[in-house]
Amino acid sequence: MKRLVFFLPLAIAAIIGGFAIWGLSGDRDPSRIPSVLISQPVPAFDLPPVAGIDTPGLSQADLKGAGEIVLVNAFASWCGPCRAEHPILTRMAEGQGIKVVGLNYKDKPADAAAWLDELGNPYVRIGSDETGRAGIEWGLSGVPETFIVGADGTILYREAGPVVGDGLKRLQRALDAAKSAE
Repeated sequence: MKRLVFFLPLAIAAIIGGFAIWGLSGDRDPSRIPSVLISQPVPAFDLPPVAGIDTPGLSQADLKGAGEIVLVNAFASWCGPCRAEHPILTRMAEGQGIKVVGLNYKDKPADAAAWLDELGNPYVRIGSDETGRAGIEWGLSGVPETFIVGADGTILYREAGPVVGDGLKRLQRALDAAKSAE
């Protein structure tokens, strides 16, 4: 019994240390959060437009069977990484002809309108998700997140975090694969 009492703290420390080493290992990327929505149809949602912006709202019907690949970008004016990826999304929409729609997540409409007025609006549709309910349906872990939705309304890919650097490379590879599969 005395040995058990002596070795128990040592065993607990070893277990905690093992999890710490596993968590910090180079083989594990904490930004790669799996999504259960991949290969599933877009979730049911219907969002009004952002007040003060002349862009229509966004709903499931706009994505389901759209007949083309669509990027769905969850963003907010209060999100620093969203600002960093915004010029890239704009170039993708204007330069590559990719249809980009926005899900404005837990944002004040006036702030979102000012942000888009300042940075430009690459979105053909923007849904205002002030309560965050649609974000729950999409399985958002935060903003920004970008989804590739296939022509048939199936979610093909999810990039958690800004589409800059490695995130942009991953998104572009997934987008190229989606286009070639059409």
